[in-house]
Amino acid sequence: MRATVIHAPGDIRVENLPEPKILAPTDAIIRTVAACVCGSDLWDYRGINEVARPTPIGHEYVGVVEETGAEVKDIKPGQFVIGSFFASDNTCPICRAGYQTSCPHREFVGGCQAEYIRIPLADGTLVALDGLPDEKFVPSLLTLSDVMGTGWYAAVAAEVKPGSTAVVVGDGAVGLSAVIAARELGAERIIAMSRHASRQQLATEFGATDIVAERGEDGVAHIKELIGGIGADSVLECVGTQESMRQAIQATRPGGNVGFVGVPHDVAIDGQELFFSHVALRGGPAPVRRFLTDLVDRVLDGRIEPGKVFDLTLPLDEAAEGYRAMDERSAIKTLLRP
Repeated sequence: MRATVIHAPGDIRVENLPEPKILAPTDAIIRTVAACVCGSDLWDYRGINEVARPTPIGHEYVGVVEETGAEVKDIKPGQFVIGSFFASDNTCPICRAGYQTSCPHREFVGGCQAEYIRIPLADGTLVALDGLPDEKFVPSLLTLSDVMGTGWYAAVAAEVKPGSTAVVVGDGAVGLSAVIAARELGAERIIAMSRHASRQQLATEFGATDIVAERGEDGVAHIKELIGGIGADSVLECVGTQESMRQAIQATRPGGNVGFVGVPHDVAIDGQELFFSHVALRGGPAPVRRFLTDLVDRVLDGRIEPGKVFDLTLPLDEAAEGYRAMDERSAIKTLLRP
């Protein structure tokens, strides 16, 4: 089968690899209908994360079940499915509490930019649709595997409530999805922080009421100027840098909440500053499985269309071009068709 492999920073190749096999009785094999490049894949592509050896890459997927292990009861061959980037049993106390990405049996689902994928813990990880979806829904359903679910978790972690004020730090696919989430959860005012005209336009279409282009102290000052000088009720941090985290904390009012979902890189939080800010922090790898069923319904009902974050669609064989475009910020997010 064809699969995308990262060999070194900047070195993406599509190669022929063996098709995955059932390794455990709880596995499923799916034929990939669509995959995509994630902003977090760029950490490897840019050399910020070490690439020690050639590694199949990608963790977002939708597809059709081809085969299941002997202990898979709910997921059936022929079903169209979506799953989280972490497999989970979805039955343990941690999963039942809604934190499937901390399941003690979790397993990262990698190598998804490929024609076929092995999904561990299939019954706990995958959500099956009733029949095959209309093609127009596939891009939005694909976002639920990570970026839309992650943006949703940012809003939940930041405790966005009806009538509240929300700030979204980051204008990548996760940040734009977080704008949708804040709107759906009832925020009255949503401030998107973005310097890029195309992303500002999409953020506004998704529900942002204001755009702030400044960063750092100037960005915080502008936010406070817009909302009465005290900061936002909820701030959704969707980047993962020191600058973005400081900006998020400082833009939050005392008693407000920061939901942080950007994978942290060299982020250090000043305990003294946090202590006196009265700001609450919650984040981590998004428990996408927790939200999948609800988000599938919202997509199929036409309430949300997060698939608009895909502004570049390529055949799998051109994955390297998709990485290049996202790295150069000429594309927000690349959809790959095997």
